[in-house]
Amino acid sequence: MTARDHGEPPQPDVPPRAPGFGPAPEPYASAPAPAGAGRFGRESAVVAGALAAVVLAVSGFAYVVWGRGDGGGNGPAAGSGTAAAATPSASVDKGDGKGTGNGPDTVDPNAGIKPGEVPIWLRENRTEVAGSGARQFGPWRVGEVVVRAMDKEVTAYAVADGQEKWKVELQTPLCAAPQSPAAGGQLVVGVRESDSATAKCTALQQVDLAAGKAGWKVPVPQENKYDTTNEFQLAVSGDTVAVARSAVMSAFSATDGRKLFGTSKPNGCYPVAVGGGPRLIAVRSCPDPKDPAGGLAMIEELDPATGGARWSHRYEKGWNFGRILSSEPLVVAAYHSDRKAWSLTAFTADGKVRSHGEPSFGVDQRCNGWGDGSSRLHECNAAVADADTLYLARGKVGETLATELTDEVVAVDLATGTEKWHAKAPKNRRIWPLAIEDGKVLAYVAPGEGEAAAVVALAPADGALTVVLQSPAAAAGAQGVFSSHNVRAAWAGGRLFLLNGTVKSPEKGNVTHALLSFGR
Repeated sequence: MTARDHGEPPQPDVPPRAPGFGPAPEPYASAPAPAGAGRFGRESAVVAGALAAVVLAVSGFAYVVWGRGDGGGNGPAAGSGTAAAATPSASVDKGDGKGTGNGPDTVDPNAGIKPGEVPIWLRENRTEVAGSGARQFGPWRVGEVVVRAMDKEVTAYAVADGQEKWKVELQTPLCAAPQSPAAGGQLVVGVRESDSATAKCTALQQVDLAAGKAGWKVPVPQENKYDTTNEFQLAVSGDTVAVARSAVMSAFSATDGRKLFGTSKPNGCYPVAVGGGPRLIAVRSCPDPKDPAGGLAMIEELDPATGGARWSHRYEKGWNFGRILSSEPLVVAAYHSDRKAWSLTAFTADGKVRSHGEPSFGVDQRCNGWGDGSSRLHECNAAVADADTLYLARGKVGETLATELTDEVVAVDLATGTEKWHAKAPKNRRIWPLAIEDGKVLAYVAPGEGEAAAVVALAPADGALTVVLQSPAAAAGAQGVFSSHNVRAAWAGGRLFLLNGTVKSPEKGNVTHALLSFGR
C-alpha cells in the first residue's frame, strides 16, 4: 500500500462520472456467544468499493468533546475574509438549577421519579424554521455547556439543567458542520450565501464554543469550473478543516481561516467524501475510462497540513465505501448491493489491512452506508473501538442490508476479525455502544414498552450488562420521540445527550423535542 502519485492531471472537459456512493441494580442477564464464534475471517485481500462523484450532502454526527480560487491557489489569509456575521446573545439563564428544561407544552418527564433514578432535562425547538423542518448539528459538550446548531443559530445549554446559556446568531442558514470542533472548542461550520431555499454553500464561519462568540468568516473559493459548492461536507483533524463537495476538496486552518491546500487527484481519482478525528481520511472515486458506469473506490489517509497521501488503499469493483466506524484504530465498513453483503476492514497505522471479513449479522444502514447516498462517513451512531476490539450494535439479517432492530452488541477482534462475544439488550430493546471508560463499554438502551431509557456497562470479558444510569419511567415517551434513524447520541462527563436530527417550527400544543439529557 504505497502512496499514489499526487500530481495534478489535466482538467477534463467534463466532470467525471463514477458509480453511486450509496443507495446499581442487579446486572441484566446476558447472552455471550462462545469465544471464537461467528468468525468472518482474516483476509489480506483488498475489499472492493465503488463511489460516485456526486454533490455531497451536509456532514453531521453526534459527537461530544471528551477528556481553493482556481487551480489550488492559496485562500484568504487571516482577517482578509468577510467579517463574522454573528453575535452572541446575553446569558438567558434564569433557572434555579432544579428544573427539567421543559417548555410549557410538555409533561414532566421526571414525574414519579424513584430513588436511584436520574432526572432528565428536555429542550424543545422554539425557533421558526423554513419549509418542513431544519437539520440539527451536534451535540458538542465543551466544559459545562452542551451546544447544538440549527438553521441560523448556535445555542449552548447548561449541562446540569438544560437552561440556555448563550446563543450566536448567524446571518444565513447553516449547511454543514463537522463531527467535532477543533481544539479549544473552535467550531467551523458551513453557511449558505442567502436565506433562499436553493442558496449554495459558499463560506465557512468559526464559532468559539468555549466563549460563545463568533470568529472569522471566509469564502470557500472554487477549485475548478465544476466546483458548484451546492453542499459542503466538513471534517476536522487537528487544526485542519477539510471541505469536500462534488469531486473537489479544500482545507483551511480552524484557527484563522487560511487555506492550506486544494484538490489533488492521484491517478485521476476524485474526492467524494472526507472523515476526521485523529486521522484525516479521504474517500475517492476512480472512474474507469472504458466503463463510464463502473470504477473503483479508494480510501487514503491525508497529511492534514499538506493534503498529501500517507497511504492509499483501492477497493475491488462492485463495492461501495460506507462508513468510518472508528478513526483510531481505523475501522471501516463497505457494502455490495448486488451481493447483499457488507464488510468490516481494520487498518494498521501505516494503511495495511489488519483484518477483513464479511459479517453474517446485520447492522443499521447508518453503520454500513447502504442505501442512504449521503456520504456522511461518521453517520454510524453505534460503534466504538479500543486498540484491539470493535464494539458494534447488531441485529438479525433482513431482506435488505438495513437492519431495523439492533438489539445486541457484538465485540469483534480487530486482529483476526473474529467475534469475541455478543450480548443481548434487555427485552429486545435497541442498544448502541457510546464510549469505552475504565475498560468497560458504555451503551445506550432505548426505551421499551413502559420502560424508560438507560445507560449500561458491558463487561469486557463476556458482555454482561449492568445498569449505570436509569431514567424515570415518565421519561419513556419523550425519549421515544428520538428515532433511532434520526437521533444523534453521545456520552460525555457522565451524561447522555440525545439530539433530534430534524426539528420543525413550533405550533400551538405541538413542539419538537430538540435535545434531551440525563446523568449525574
